Amino acid sequence: MEKRLIPLFNRVLVEKIVPPSKINADILLREKSSKLNSGKVVDVGPGIHGKDGKLLHVAVKEGDTVLFPEYGGTEVKLDHKEYYLYRDDNILGKLHD
Repeated sequence: MEKRLIPLFNRVLVEKIVPPSKINADILLREKSSKLNSGKVVDVGPGIHGKDGKLLHVAVKEGDTVLFPEYGGTEVKLDHKEYYLYRDDNILGKLHD
C-alpha cells in the first residue's frame, strides 16, 4: 500500500525537479544548475485562519511548478521518493512556460 502525506495548515508538498543529465562517453554527468531549485507541487494544505478568522488559502495549487529556497523545508521520503514540505510563505514563486 502506497503511503500518502496530506499537508496541514499552509504547508506545500513539493517533488523536486532533477535537472537532466548529459551523457559523455557513457558517463552520466549532472548539469551544473545556477542554484535554481524548482519542483512540482504534489499537494497543499487548506490554509490558515487570519486574525479576522477568515481562511487564508495557499497561494499555489497541485500541479504548479514552483521555485523554492536553496535551504529550508523538511525532507520527506515516501515509497522511495523524496519530497519537501514548505510553508506557503517560503515558496518564492511560480514558474510558467
